[in-house]
Amino acid sequence: MITTELQAEIEQYLKGKIASLAPLSAANNAHIYRVTVKDRTPCVVKVAERGLDVEAYMLNYLKTKSKLPVPVVYYSNEHIIIMEFIESHHGLDEAAGLHAAELLAELHKIHADSYGLEQDTLIGFLRQPNTPTRDWVSFFAQHRLLYMAGEALKENKIEKSLMKQVEKLAGKLSNYIKKPNPPSLIHGDIWGGNILSAHGKIVAFLDPAIYYADPEMELAFIRLFNTFSGGFFARYNDLNPIKPGFFEERADIYSLYPLLVHARLFGASYARKAQKILDKFT
Repeated sequence: MITTELQAEIEQYLKGKIASLAPLSAANNAHIYRVTVKDRTPCVVKVAERGLDVEAYMLNYLKTKSKLPVPVVYYSNEHIIIMEFIESHHGLDEAAGLHAAELLAELHKIHADSYGLEQDTLIGFLRQPNTPTRDWVSFFAQHRLLYMAGEALKENKIEKSLMKQVEKLAGKLSNYIKKPNPPSLIHGDIWGGNILSAHGKIVAFLDPAIYYADPEMELAFIRLFNTFSGGFFARYNDLNPIKPGFFEERADIYSLYPLLVHARLFGASYARKAQKILDKFT
């Protein structure tokens, strides 16, 4: 919620008294509002106990490094972001899905020398380690599967038996990931709630969890949560050909990371889904 102190901070930046404040949503321990000050266009204010400086960093990174549409950040610190308000409509139609494929295919053409990033980021409010690593299999094993499963185990969100299966799979990933794609910039958290669209176009991607990855990580996340219709993958494949074996094997393997994230955030049902994938490969 917006405390008296936060309201004063917002009004100091906006140089005026808040005329209206309307809740937009609440997720991952954050609250989001549409705020209007007299004689100024509306803006969005997001408040949380921590982590919003990292979110602002990620939005600014995408804004400066790519053409992906994201809100402009006006002001930020650890507990608040003031950013651009973008008009949108609910739902993602077929045209918006095709546009998303074009935008993400372009994003994934931005490369780096290593997988990871110059600093750790967040997925939701969970730490996402990004130690730069030249080898994708090592990065995915150590900084995605083993790390997130280990944290889930500490929090009693998964069983020890599941952790052992993760460790077993991590040791033989090279059997399934033979020729990874080069390090590509990804959004990292693309589901319907993180996308704004209007008139068949994507107008903004929100709440990124960026790093440089094999872009199949992004595609696996989208497939797992059915973010877009089937036309998305066909259009993406036209622009960035998807290597054989992705839909048959690697999509499931890469889905383990978001499932472990969601097991920590939302509970046992996601751990059970991860279990089914692990049973298939171990």
